[in-house]
Amino acid sequence: MAGDIAFAIVAIIFGVVASYGLYWLLSFLVNLLPTRISQKVQVWAFLTPALVLLIAVSIAPLIQTAVWSFMKIKGKTEEWVGIANYAELFTDEKFLGILLNNFLWVLFVPAVTVAFGTLVAQLGNNVGPRREKIFKSLIFMPMSISFVAAATIWSYLYAYSAPGRPVIGLAQKIIEGFGVTEPVPIMQIDGLRFNSFLLMAVIVWLQVGYSMVIISAAIKAVPEETLEAARIDGANALQLFMRVILPQVWGSVMAVFVTVVIMVMKIFDIVLAMTRGNFNTSVLAFEWYKRYFENSDIGSASAVVMVLVVLIIPLVWLQIRTVRQQETLR
Repeated sequence: MAGDIAFAIVAIIFGVVASYGLYWLLSFLVNLLPTRISQKVQVWAFLTPALVLLIAVSIAPLIQTAVWSFMKIKGKTEEWVGIANYAELFTDEKFLGILLNNFLWVLFVPAVTVAFGTLVAQLGNNVGPRREKIFKSLIFMPMSISFVAAATIWSYLYAYSAPGRPVIGLAQKIIEGFGVTEPVPIMQIDGLRFNSFLLMAVIVWLQVGYSMVIISAAIKAVPEETLEAARIDGANALQLFMRVILPQVWGSVMAVFVTVVIMVMKIFDIVLAMTRGNFNTSVLAFEWYKRYFENSDIGSASAVVMVLVVLIIPLVWLQIRTVRQQETLR
């Protein structure tokens, strides 16, 4: 443990010193050139290290993964199979169910998260400065918890205790309170993807605080003149929010929405920690993990990754477009 900490400290120090040294050397070399040339070269000199790093850690692995997705790589076997991996995926009923799970995550989690975040942001802005700090601190607190830690907490909440054993799960205790004497393993109920919605609740709990902070800041930036004009015109609290405040913070709402959508598309930790993809709760990221690490089927796992990438690219484009629109409004 001490060795790991020492290694981390050395790595941080070395990284900072090496980065400073690299850019100092680049600046020194550029300044040796004639002024007219150095002004043109300087920008590329400082961009090149970051560009090389981006290619090395992001673009090159993505290209490699795309190539692997057209191959059968299992153990020492390497064979070009074309689109066979993709054909296998989209004719597999289990994989189609996984796509449905991802669709449900994207459909419900961002919408519910943003809705609750907007609600608590508006309510928190109207409870007074002191109570606002306490209220928002409590809502934001789950953001400090890792996904695995949150999954552990909620696993106890959903815990199933067999007949005759002490009940430790709050959900099971509530069910018993309604007169159901037979214990119910709720995490195994996959009808209408009920157990997937139970997993979604964990992410909503974690992300509402983030949504609240961003949207609350946007609401506070709404010009007071517009609010006063609406009050003079007789608008009540609901009309004031829906017709005056919400349109002016819509850019921030959309930015939060798209960010949560992208995060949800890559959801992995919660599924791994709580169900390991059993009982029809698996998602694309976990399916990749299972195929790559547990089945050692690199070709098929790479195809899963490329499907995920294709689904995420439009969302990234939408996020960039939303950010640009916000910058335009400013």
